[in-house]
Amino acid sequence: MQKINGRSEGVFVISVTPFAENGDLDLDGVEQMVDFYRSAGASGLTILGMMGEAPKLSQEESTSFATRVIKASPDMPVVVGVSAPGFAAMRDLSATVMDAGAAGVMIAPPSNLRSDEQIQNYYSQAAEVIGTETPFVVQDFPLVTNVVISSSVLLRIFADNANAVMLKHEDWPGLSKISALRAAEAEGAKRISILTGNGGLFLTEEMERGADGAMTGFAYPEMMVGVTRLAKAGEHDRARDLFDAYLPLARYEQQPGLGLAIRKHILNQRGAIRSARLRSPGPKLTQQDFGEIETLIARQTKRLSMLELNEGV
Repeated sequence: MQKINGRSEGVFVISVTPFAENGDLDLDGVEQMVDFYRSAGASGLTILGMMGEAPKLSQEESTSFATRVIKASPDMPVVVGVSAPGFAAMRDLSATVMDAGAAGVMIAPPSNLRSDEQIQNYYSQAAEVIGTETPFVVQDFPLVTNVVISSSVLLRIFADNANAVMLKHEDWPGLSKISALRAAEAEGAKRISILTGNGGLFLTEEMERGADGAMTGFAYPEMMVGVTRLAKAGEHDRARDLFDAYLPLARYEQQPGLGLAIRKHILNQRGAIRSARLRSPGPKLTQQDFGEIETLIARQTKRLSMLELNEGV
């Protein structure tokens, strides 16, 4: 398996974790899910992220799920989230998934980090713990981690650690951070891959600022694939037209608390996963929620048809 590097690009879909109706991990449904993401055009997969219900899995379950996904994805690089309160669990999971063929790992900062020095030291220690041959992604998501990482600190982390090769950019607002990192690169800073998050809500602007693609989830990953491809080709108006067709549903899916339940419901309806079950504790959708989702999907289908008609597809 090719490892991630500073020029990795495309859409690394943040995968959901499939559970059976009784709440058990649905390992037998992994191949079906991977096939869905592959058919949508995903460049790679990222598993055991924040929207993958990773904290609800035991270490044994995390290992079983990760190795099953990697085995089912010989043609796609798989990045595994290994964030943990302590370095022992991070080291063990990293070693296991890299031995299984993972393309790299993703590390989010613990919420107790406050100063720039603490952040830099943490990532230097983490880079050593996972092994210098293991490339890793810095997850910058201050809305959840409560850790604010400035552009200058990010540049230092990437400069000091050879195996730090990718940024999962989820600062909000954070478009200026992409611009600052690319400006620094133009002046000689290390080239890093920048893949963006936040459910793709700012994907068109992020691509125009210099992002290499997306590393996030959405029930219609083909939208993110299409937008990134069009943007890379310089067809920004077409990219925005495609994005606009999906925007109402993407917005609805980003509801705090309910977002993952909405995403899993739609993925289940689309045949990606065999059950929409979230592992407890987790919210449940109401009949009114289901009705709103159906309306949004119907209107999305109509907009896509009009877009294809106007383009003569």
